[in-house]
Amino acid sequence: MKCLFAISILMFITLSSCRQRSADNSADDWKKQVTDAEHSFAVMAVEKGIAAAFEFYADTNAVIKRGNDSLIFGKEGIRNFYSADYYRTTSLQWEPDFVEVAASGDLAYTYGRYVLQSKDSTGKISERTGVFHTIWKKQADGSWKYVWD
Repeated sequence: MKCLFAISILMFITLSSCRQRSADNSADDWKKQVTDAEHSFAVMAVEKGIAAAFEFYADTNAVIKRGNDSLIFGKEGIRNFYSADYYRTTSLQWEPDFVEVAASGDLAYTYGRYVLQSKDSTGKISERTGVFHTIWKKQADGSWKYVWD
């Protein structure tokens, strides 16, 4: 009887530790998914333009903050904002320095540095650098879209 009890305890511990490893793997998988989404977002901004990338990776209810106090709401508002002539001659590059995913696996945040280069009407290039912070939401299809940038 004592042997059966000991075996039961050992099986419980073994199964519990397997379950923990599985959860850790899921967290790592989610982090990789968000990192990949962030990278694909940045690549699209270079290859297809800022407007296309920000619209494509936006959640339906996404909000972006630009300027000191300007909030732009939804995909249409974001598309309209980035369709301005200024962004047609502007390039944006970034890379996340940090990625964290909620234990639930449905929300994440990233931050890092960006470089924004723009060309004025005389062809002069100006460069601005800064720090971005993005909040991501996992979609029903398993993809990640930003809800705040």
